[in-house]
Amino acid sequence: MKDDSREMTEVYHVPAMLREVLDGLRLNEVVAEEAAPKVFVDVTFGGGGHSRGIMEHLRSCDRLYGLDQDADAYANRIDDPRFTFVRTNFRYLSNFMDYYGVSQVDGILADLGVSFHHFDTAERGFSFRYDAPLDMRMNARQNLTAEKVVNTYSEEDLANILYLYGEFNNSRALARQIVSRRAANPILTTQALLDAVRLHDKQDAARLFQALRIEVNDELGALRDLLNSATGLLAPGGRLVILTYHSLEDRIVKNFMKAGNTEGTVEKDFYGNICTPYKVIEKGRMASEEEVARNPRARSAKLRVAEKLKIER
Repeated sequence: MKDDSREMTEVYHVPAMLREVLDGLRLNEVVAEEAAPKVFVDVTFGGGGHSRGIMEHLRSCDRLYGLDQDADAYANRIDDPRFTFVRTNFRYLSNFMDYYGVSQVDGILADLGVSFHHFDTAERGFSFRYDAPLDMRMNARQNLTAEKVVNTYSEEDLANILYLYGEFNNSRALARQIVSRRAANPILTTQALLDAVRLHDKQDAARLFQALRIEVNDELGALRDLLNSATGLLAPGGRLVILTYHSLEDRIVKNFMKAGNTEGTVEKDFYGNICTPYKVIEKGRMASEEEVARNPRARSAKLRVAEKLKIER
């Protein structure tokens, strides 16, 4: 019988570094049936590719929660009593685990990449490959869109966004071009935005769209909230597994796993040992050449894994 749900998942998004993610969550280890139930959370459910991989390794008593703020992801939910889909931004992870009566989890997975589905659905406005409305919302229920950012933010605020999130050294000049163009006519589409800033390099266009997407969805703020809640939620020995795709989010994750805080502020005890609740397991593993050949979008993926210490120090 044809598995339509799996085919839909593969179209929606191809999960990056699936085997390495399962290893990071220690799902390839044999667990006795009589051992205590385990709970895992995939906070970026999306097409469900990673979650389906996790489900294949769960016992009948284990549970998986899949979080996603995008309504489109609901169509990919897994029909299994061990799985629960939660439509929410992962920054509210602790709130919803409390709602479901879960005090501790054994593994948290976050794949921070934008899915194929978002890039390839023209009307969502995530890609400069299509002339589409300037939207870029992961959650269609929110009010802030890329159109509002481009047309209502001050020149100074636009410059700051382009500098901080797009890493443009000429951010002030780009912001000035946007403000000048919108003074004549509102900038309503992706192509109109590209025409306004006159970017011809694909990498520059990608950084421009990245900057706006991060602002619209408060991606870095949400990531910080997720990480800060993970420490209290993970059981001793639990694993935090995160796939990053650009330097801004990767720096935050790296700092957190090393120091236990998103700023990377290192505190040491009397003996000079770093005071952190985590042991770093993977320091930034990249996808294999074979995987990149199959899935080119995995090229920028970087895997980081940390384990909650049984005794915090």
